[in-house]
Amino acid sequence: MKHSNASPVPDATSLVPELTMHDTWNARAVSGLIRSKCRFGETPAFLFLGRKEAELLRHHLAEVFGEDAVTTLHQTYYMGLEVVEIASDSFLFTAGRKMVRTLQDPIARRPEWRDRETEAMWQFRI
Repeated sequence: MKHSNASPVPDATSLVPELTMHDTWNARAVSGLIRSKCRFGETPAFLFLGRKEAELLRHHLAEVFGEDAVTTLHQTYYMGLEVVEIASDSFLFTAGRKMVRTLQDPIARRPEWRDRETEAMWQFRI
């Protein structure tokens, strides 16, 4: 029986990047990528970035929050995904899985319109 040295865990050399950034961070493209991978109440959990993309994201965030606010991407979340820098020149990939939490909407718990038994509870009285 021949054993393979190939790892069952994908890495930056076996995965094709999902987006290619050029000279600036493309927030709209990243948002579209994340939305395209959201299904059945689940969303990706991680945003894996190579050195080039990590630098573009740092610059993008520094424009918004200031240079001092973005010294590192360690423990940084971008669009709800944890940013993970990897040892690759250029790479961008979303992976993992987490459940999407929705806020409890008081309007959603509201009784049917004109439900006379409970309608009085929802009337605003001065």
